[in-house]
Amino acid sequence: MRSLLFIPGDDPKKIAKGLGSGADALILDLEDSVATSRKAEARALVRETLLARQPGQPRLVVRVNALRSGDIAADLDGVMPGAPEAIMLPKCEGGADIQHLGALVAVREAENNLPDGGTRIIAIATETPIALFRLGTIPGASQRLEGLTWGAEDLAGAIGAERNRDENGFYTEPFRLARSLALFAAAAADVAPIDTVSVDFRNMEALRAECLAARQDGFTAKMAIHPAQVPVINEVFTPDAAAIAWAQKIDRYFIEHPDVGVVGIDGQMIDRPHRVQAARILARARAAGVLG
Repeated sequence: MRSLLFIPGDDPKKIAKGLGSGADALILDLEDSVATSRKAEARALVRETLLARQPGQPRLVVRVNALRSGDIAADLDGVMPGAPEAIMLPKCEGGADIQHLGALVAVREAENNLPDGGTRIIAIATETPIALFRLGTIPGASQRLEGLTWGAEDLAGAIGAERNRDENGFYTEPFRLARSLALFAAAAADVAPIDTVSVDFRNMEALRAECLAARQDGFTAKMAIHPAQVPVINEVFTPDAAAIAWAQKIDRYFIEHPDVGVVGIDGQMIDRPHRVQAARILARARAAGVLG
């Protein structure tokens, strides 16, 4: 996945638009974008959307309400009959929360005759202060975990920050720390590191710069809040021809010379970490459909 587009779970028009947006995944939201009075209606619409999906459409991920919200049981009961590809867990406060969600999902997989373990989990892991201290408990918590992302908006409210970006649009220090820790936790867990949303959805120049910075740091995907953001995200997170050629050269050399540890290629010293990086680039290119 390169792009994950948030869609309010109670808006059929936005869901229909999202399905044709080109996003790799839609996050059908039952949490912040849905009023309490419309939660039940949203669950029903999300379930209908899941049951009606067609081949070639984006992956469908459901963001449920937080474990401590009192709504998550009803959320899962409402949507699991539609077999979502993944459940997104907001306000995740460590590995125990992921295990808890996994247990809740497992029961509903059994009740709905779904494959055991087939429903994956994507966790939003920095939305509360305590969550930052528990990121180290996430690696190894669950085989269901496939992605880890971070959030700046809820965290700002939780710590009482007046803003999370400076006058130039860059994250301030507390939020840069949260971003970095989430990236390290995802790498330690060997799951996809997913960058958070860019809320200024009309500023494509800023979005592109943010995507480039995220990719260079190691993120492999980014969430979006508007369909117009999807093409930029997909472009930046799709390896280009030069990156693919470099990765193929590295990969081919080590295949042909399995006993070589370090080699000079194009004036650079290349060793195992570069081969790992090359393999990841090639895997992303295949997933994006630009490499057979």
